[in-house]
Amino acid sequence: MTEAPDDDDSRGETRRKLRTFPDLDPAAVMHPWDVQATRALAKVPGLETLTKKVMEYGFERVFYLENIADNVRVTDKMFPRLYRMLRWGCKILGVAEPELYVTTDPVPNAYTYGHTRPFIVMSSGLVDMLDEQEQLFVLGHELGHIKYGHVLYTVLARNLSVIIEIIGRATLGLGSLVGFALALPLFDWYRKAELSADRAGLVCVQDGDVPFRALMKIAGGSRDMYGDMDRGEFMKQVRAYEDADESTLNKMYKVFLTALRTHPFPIMRAKHLDEWITSGGFRGVTGIDLAAATG
Repeated sequence: MTEAPDDDDSRGETRRKLRTFPDLDPAAVMHPWDVQATRALAKVPGLETLTKKVMEYGFERVFYLENIADNVRVTDKMFPRLYRMLRWGCKILGVAEPELYVTTDPVPNAYTYGHTRPFIVMSSGLVDMLDEQEQLFVLGHELGHIKYGHVLYTVLARNLSVIIEIIGRATLGLGSLVGFALALPLFDWYRKAELSADRAGLVCVQDGDVPFRALMKIAGGSRDMYGDMDRGEFMKQVRAYEDADESTLNKMYKVFLTALRTHPFPIMRAKHLDEWITSGGFRGVTGIDLAAATG
């Protein structure tokens, strides 16, 4: 067992001890939906062509150069607290340390990009909104994408519209049809991959409350108003959303609402994490009893 990063005493946080899992089997943590969607995506016709186009046009290099020119890299001397969170996340999950950047953007967001040289970007809005443990959850989530090998398909998804246009021009429009046929299974995979990444974030923070705090803030809260938020009320939204499946029309609306989303709705992410905890899945993988740890 290893000691967690120093917490800021001015925020009333306490020092905790976190376990590291350098040999953690990704298959043991990945969400079953992610595993199924990855297998299904690999069988989609045209995926190999799309992958070749991504590599051919060098999207990774372009985005990396743009990122390093426009954002601030996190190091031991630049945002050292955030850098310490990154190093601990890497140590806990057994992931080689990627580059981490902060970009000026009031919209709370974070993403991992690059297949051969992955890097993580967090928006200033997200950093400002979350406390240190919540930031560790987000970093663990992004590191999970790297550990699970999500980054190649993520590059495809982020460049899909551009690549469809390129292929369409090269094939007199036929490639556009292939690209659109790829879009639905690719975004379906993307959403399900997020559920696995959330599990990696939970493995990092090893506290059942932290992910729900972060997801509530991302859904519609803020650091200043968090004291007025209630986890129980948040989970009621999950049940209200699920209860809306009473009619076939409502189910169709849900399909339309989510088909081209890259992320599940925050309430659904909270639901799947809650199920992993209450079913004993998290404890089975880590040996950590969150109820005892919280208490």
